[in-house]
Amino acid sequence: MNSLLDALQEGRLVELSETDKNKALEYLALLVEAIPDIGTQMDIVKEVKEREAQSPTGIGKGVAIPHVRTDRTGELLCAVGWSPHGIAYGAPDGRDVHLLVMYYVPDGQRPLYLKEVSGLAKAIQKTDGIEPFADIHDIQTVRHKLLDWVGLAIDEAVPDAKARMIKLEVRQAAVAAGPAAARAPYAVLPFRVLADEAKRFVVLADDPKLVAALESSPDLSRILSGEGGAAIGPYKIALYGTSRFALNRTLFEGVAVAMAE
Repeated sequence: MNSLLDALQEGRLVELSETDKNKALEYLALLVEAIPDIGTQMDIVKEVKEREAQSPTGIGKGVAIPHVRTDRTGELLCAVGWSPHGIAYGAPDGRDVHLLVMYYVPDGQRPLYLKEVSGLAKAIQKTDGIEPFADIHDIQTVRHKLLDWVGLAIDEAVPDAKARMIKLEVRQAAVAAGPAAARAPYAVLPFRVLADEAKRFVVLADDPKLVAALESSPDLSRILSGEGGAAIGPYKIALYGTSRFALNRTLFEGVAVAMAE
């Protein structure tokens, strides 16, 4: 369960405020793309969406495990999204998905990927499953719940004494890590853009560098009118929602993912 544990410790557990399946997949794919070990040779967003269109990855019980495979070498990596509202995902049991675990699977890591997914499935079966995730109201509680699942999966995989030692290390690492976002090797920055009929843009965000990058970009108009991910400077952009107002004004909502300084 190392890749899931790494995701929890390195800030790749995020809340999904968007209930649209494609937007949620795009958000998680951008987080995976931002991992330094992956680089820029692969369009994860495109690959994940194409694979999902061919074979939906909802496994039931409120969980989905989307993934992308590659013939490149490297480590098994993942990002985790928690949806407090639930996402209509087209799962076999018809239930909304509250937990998405997205994997990046290099060719040589497929056996490890299958082992980790199997361990995750067994942990879900041994506990009260995904049900509590629908009632959780903060992401740190989600994080602790997932750490419990990691511990259960370890119990399944190794003898009891060794499992206890590993789980103790997991807990100590989690405490040392502190808030997950503080350990992330990149920044996830929400923003809004207010546009009028003359295509004048006002960017609303907490990060002044992001505001400057978006407002000065000649590509902003094209990105706001298109679909899917796009890049502006060091930022990868994903749009989540659009609201129309009087006088032909439009409010765009999105997130920018950039490597942390």
